[in-house]
Amino acid sequence: MTDTLFPGAAQHCAEVVLDNLGRPYPYASHHVERSEADLHTPAELHPAFHTSFDWHSCVHMHWLGASVLDAVGRGEAELDAGTADALRAALGANLTAAKLAVEADYLRANPSWERPYGWAWLMRLAATCHASADPGIAAWGRNLEGCVDVVAELVQAWTATVEYPVRHGLHTNAAFGLAYLLTAFRELGRDDAAEACERAAVRWFGEDRAWATEWELSGQDFLSAGLSEADLMQRVLPAGEFAAWLSGFLPGLTAESRMLATVGVADESDGYMVHLHGLNLTRAGQLARVAAALDSRRDADAATGTPAPTAEPGGTQAELRAVLEAAVEPLFEAGMRGLQSGDFMSTHWLASFAWDAVDSVGRLRSVTA
Repeated sequence: MTDTLFPGAAQHCAEVVLDNLGRPYPYASHHVERSEADLHTPAELHPAFHTSFDWHSCVHMHWLGASVLDAVGRGEAELDAGTADALRAALGANLTAAKLAVEADYLRANPSWERPYGWAWLMRLAATCHASADPGIAAWGRNLEGCVDVVAELVQAWTATVEYPVRHGLHTNAAFGLAYLLTAFRELGRDDAAEACERAAVRWFGEDRAWATEWELSGQDFLSAGLSEADLMQRVLPAGEFAAWLSGFLPGLTAESRMLATVGVADESDGYMVHLHGLNLTRAGQLARVAAALDSRRDADAATGTPAPTAEPGGTQAELRAVLEAAVEPLFEAGMRGLQSGDFMSTHWLASFAWDAVDSVGRLRSVTA
C-alpha cells in the first residue's frame, strides 16, 4: 500500500533520513544556558539526536528510518541494498545504549523540554522498534527503554498537574502529542502512562462542543487543532461514544468548511510558512483515522441493526462521515506535492509526515473499498 500511494516511498524516505542525519548544521538549539559553563555543542548535549535542524525533527527522522527498515523487512516496501545498509549503520551509530542514556538524563533534568511533541515522537520511535521482528531494530528498542521510563514519568506528572491544554496548530498542541503518546504507551505495555493519557484526554477535551472550524487556521500551522482533538478522542472513547462526541464537536460541518480545505505555500524557504505543507498531510491523516473510526461504528451498527445516529443539526452520522472521507484525498495529494520541495526547511521533517499520512490513508482505503 505504501508504494501504491507514494511510489518509491522507502527509497525516497531513506535518502532523506541519511541526508538529515549527516547534517549537523544548521541546528536550532533550545537548550537553556544557566551560566557560561553550560555552553555545549548540540552533539555534546544530544549525542543521539543532534542533527536534522532540531531535536524533535532528528527524533522523528530516526522513527522514519526505523519504520522504513521495518517495512522493508516485512516485504511491504523496497529499498536497494546499499541504501538499506547505510541507513541501518547511521541509525545504529546513534541509537546506542550509552548515547540514549545521555538523552534520558537530559529529559529528566529538563522536565518540560520538548513537551509534548518531542516526547510523542520519541515514544513512537521506541514503540516501532519494540514491535519489530528485525533483531537489530528490536535491539534499538531495548536501548530506548531508559528514555521510555523517563517520558512515562514526565507524562504522568504533566497530565496530573496541567489544568488547561494547549490548543493551537504548532508543536505544543496537547491533543496531537497526547494522541501519539497514548498509542505508543499502549504498544509498549506502559499501562499507567497510557491510562494517564486517557484521563487527561477526557478531562481536557471530553466536554468540547461546536469547534470553530472557520477560525482555527493561522499562517504557520502544521496541525489542525480541531482534528487533533478528534483524532485523540477516537483513540480514547468507545465507537458509539466517539460518534456522539464528534457530532457535538463538529456540528454542521460541510465540504466547504475551511478546516477541510487545502492550503498552499508561497515561500518554500520560510521555515514557518512551509508548515502548511505539513498541515495538508496531518489533516489528511487525521481525517482518515477519524473516518475509519466512524466506519467501524457503521459496521457495528449494521451488524446489530442499530439506526444511524443523528448528527446535529439535521444531518446523519453517515453524512458527516462522507464529508470527512471526501476531504482526505485532496488534502493528501496537496501535501504530497510539498515533498517536491528540495529546501531543507521542508526536507528536515516533511517526509515523516508523508509516511505517517500514507499509512492512515491506505488503511482508510482498505476499510472503505
